[in-house]
Amino acid sequence: MRVRLAYGETGLEVDLPEDRTVVVEPRYTPGAADPRALLRERLEHPLSGRPLRELVRPGQKVAISMCDGTRAQPRHLMIPAVLEQLDGIVALDDITLLVATGTHRGNTEAEIRAMLGDEVPADIRVLNHDARDKSSLVWMGVHGNGVPVWINRHWVEADVRITTGFVEPHFFAGFSGGPKMVVPGLAGLETVLTLHDAARIGHPDATWAVCEGNPVHDDIRAVVAAVGRVDLALDVVLNRDQEIVDAFAGELSSMHAAARAAAQELAMSPVPTTFDVVVTTNSGYPLDQNLYQAVKGISAAATVVKPGGTIVCAAECRDGFPDHGSYREVLASEPSPQALLDAIERRSETVPDQWQVQIQAKNQVLARVVMHTSYLSDEALAEAHLVQTHDIGATVRAALEAAGPEARVCVLPEGPQTIPYVAATV
Repeated sequence: MRVRLAYGETGLEVDLPEDRTVVVEPRYTPGAADPRALLRERLEHPLSGRPLRELVRPGQKVAISMCDGTRAQPRHLMIPAVLEQLDGIVALDDITLLVATGTHRGNTEAEIRAMLGDEVPADIRVLNHDARDKSSLVWMGVHGNGVPVWINRHWVEADVRITTGFVEPHFFAGFSGGPKMVVPGLAGLETVLTLHDAARIGHPDATWAVCEGNPVHDDIRAVVAAVGRVDLALDVVLNRDQEIVDAFAGELSSMHAAARAAAQELAMSPVPTTFDVVVTTNSGYPLDQNLYQAVKGISAAATVVKPGGTIVCAAECRDGFPDHGSYREVLASEPSPQALLDAIERRSETVPDQWQVQIQAKNQVLARVVMHTSYLSDEALAEAHLVQTHDIGATVRAALEAAGPEARVCVLPEGPQTIPYVAATV
């Protein structure tokens, strides 16, 4: 059978054995007939709190956060919708649009124009957040469970703060969007590294679609509640074609709870058992730009792969590992995947005793990972303890043959847009 995988901007077709293949895709919901009207209606009638036009006054400084280029947010629709609400009240010179890069590289001028269109960058100031530039950050103290908090200066000094994003399940923060558009999106490097340390990510509740009791999301919420004040939040839920299915606006926590429920309904999909082989993607461009982001697709596959099985991930990786930051260096720092996991675990000095056994169980090598990329060489992947395949179909057939006549393959064509789970364990 031919299965089309989300890969780069053009997709990728693979040939798999029909009698041994299960395809799991997100539930398809058509996009809104008039997304601009939908966004306008949600902003004028938010779920909670006052409409945006009632929150701002002339002369106030406004900061708006948006996703960077590794995310599929429809910025070209959402940002103009927000600006429309501010029109006639706030001067364009008083508005700053912050690209919430977290620790990612800043987007180029051409990338920003591709994300927003030509008019918005020409009219208002657009700045990339830089987690490594201390001069652009403000120290806000220690909050949550011992999180040292540095926040973008433009955000802190704004009179009105607006977040925009999109919500989907996240492999260790529970869900994207909402408070993540402030922290880690606009946070300093020390803040992000603390929130992403081995103790938090290694916790069993730091996983897909879990927010309450998830130490990563709990601390994100605690930090934003303490110092990140959001006056209005706007999030959308997308279908597999990256079209807006629904929009949510209002006070941050209630808005995000409603958006999470809608995203979970679209993305979570039960399967009857685990599989010997799982083929996954990172949902195509812009989400599969680098290996760092492709971990999400691999993590989605890991939820239903048998111990000792094989995960095949198709991710274009046009931006490499990426080469900025220390990701490549860290991956190559140990002689094996298990040694790398052990080293990362040792770096955390604050793992509560009650977490130890659960974290150690989670931080075990579960499956062999094989990559298919167009921009990373076999040698570069080998540095990261990964194997390249140039023929996904042949690799899957070989893995099935090695696993035995009853072995089966699960395919996630849209990667982390579908989060499978074994129904019997839920």
